[in-house]
Amino acid sequence: MTGLSTQARSVGAGVAAVHATGVDRDARFPSEAFAALREERLLGALVPVELGGGGASLFDVASACHALARHCASTGMIYAMHQIQVACLVNHAQTSPWHRDLLARIADEQLLLASATTEAETGGDIRNSVCAVRAEGERFTLAKNASVISYGDAADVILVTARRTPDSPSSDQVLVAVTKADCRLEKTTGWDTLGMRGTCSDGYRLEAAGELAQVLPLPFADMSAQTMLPVTHIVWSAVWLGIAADAVSRARAYVRAEAKRKPGTTPPSALRLAEATTKLQQMKASVLTAIRQYELACGSPELLTTLSFATAMGTLKVATSEMVLEVVDRAIRTCGLSGYRNDTPYSLGRHLRDAQSAALMIGNDRIMSHTANQLLVQRDGSGPFE
Repeated sequence: MTGLSTQARSVGAGVAAVHATGVDRDARFPSEAFAALREERLLGALVPVELGGGGASLFDVASACHALARHCASTGMIYAMHQIQVACLVNHAQTSPWHRDLLARIADEQLLLASATTEAETGGDIRNSVCAVRAEGERFTLAKNASVISYGDAADVILVTARRTPDSPSSDQVLVAVTKADCRLEKTTGWDTLGMRGTCSDGYRLEAAGELAQVLPLPFADMSAQTMLPVTHIVWSAVWLGIAADAVSRARAYVRAEAKRKPGTTPPSALRLAEATTKLQQMKASVLTAIRQYELACGSPELLTTLSFATAMGTLKVATSEMVLEVVDRAIRTCGLSGYRNDTPYSLGRHLRDAQSAALMIGNDRIMSHTANQLLVQRDGSGPFE
């Protein structure tokens, strides 16, 4: 989809940036930015062209997430989370008439998708569910105590994980597309956080009823391994890259202003700027490499479910979530009090607070523990690059 990142940059600079302070201060949904994204037809970017969408690549979408996050991290993150859900439908539900119609509606009506994959009873483990799909003829009901549904009040469709049947084990899950008309949301917890405040990641009790056709055809375990987790880690990393890029941009502007004040000298803070820029380039290289790995593996469930691929995607998330903090820290040290204050053009307080969420979203310790367990049973490869 040509021009996606250009359109996202325009929305980011012209709309998201204008309202970013208010979105952060009031912990409110960035409605102005999403009205602009809808006007630009960007919510259907990943939907295939034959269904009315933009037919964008993952690289295109990651670039758009990056462009939006440079101006408002909450806007970039919500856009990223929406596209993760669209990617699951595009990759795994096009054989289903109901879901093909939903994809066409996403493109035509610019529907916003959210997800309900965590439950209070499972402690945030998305690969286990307590709630279950209860079939009644050709219809179903389900009730989920969701610990988090980001921007739930603003979403038009929510993709909900649940056990396949009430008798299924907790890991035998399906994904159900629930429209706003299908469900009732009762808020159970609020979202008064340090950063990413505009994602409005409240907790809800969700009750839904609909047609069994709304259940996606592939087991959630397969969708998670092949699409949800790798796409999540890539687009989230693109968001964090956007935060880091804007922090470096502000630090660079500060150093240039200092250099103009004292011609012929190099400001001492330039060293920290160089360190921040180096880390930023490392982040960028990591994200681009991961996108390339995903593109090469796409279409091959065998490659997408290998341990080496899963490890690469997991370590991408861990590495970029740590690097964004390092970049922002060095940018603040570059700008000194001008970066520490909230009332200067170089202020980096919001960047620092938003970046703190990175290591907590699918906790790094959980990812590394899972990776370590997998590596313990992996056989050594026979070549130097295996």
